Amino acid sequence: MIQSSNRFLVFQLETEMYAVPLHKVREVIAPTEVTKVPHTPSHFKGVMNLRGQVISVIDLRLKFKMKVAAEAHAEMAIIILDFGSLSLGIIVDTVSAVLGLKEDQISPSPDIETSISKDFITGIARVENKLIVILDIEKSLNIAELMMMRAPQTTAKAS
Repeated sequence: MIQSSNRFLVFQLETEMYAVPLHKVREVIAPTEVTKVPHTPSHFKGVMNLRGQVISVIDLRLKFKMKVAAEAHAEMAIIILDFGSLSLGIIVDTVSAVLGLKEDQISPSPDIETSISKDFITGIARVENKLIVILDIEKSLNIAELMMMRAPQTTAKAS
């Protein structure tokens, strides 16, 4: 039996497949209007109102120093992640699947050249001849950044 801690949401950025632990994922939504916030890093796209909750949104491509998507497309998604009392959204190219992985399918992070820091990687999964990079999403976003994004997070007032 696969434990819930070994279940992952798989998504794509450019041609690479990535995964985050499913227990961190609240939901996946279609891209929506995001309000820009001045004087923030380029990967910080702004904030959005999700059913009365203001949530910070980052573009994971820009965070990982990948090239910007040429244009928005129908398969793009925002993954809403929960970190205790903090929720935030990450923009990804496509969401592929929820995947249960056994321990023997996950290898430790190899010492290889990737477009993202190896500190952000907890392991590599091999599934059907594909490699999926398993992210330590908390390290990827970093605690200082999470705290910065938490500041504008409030509950929107209904008019």
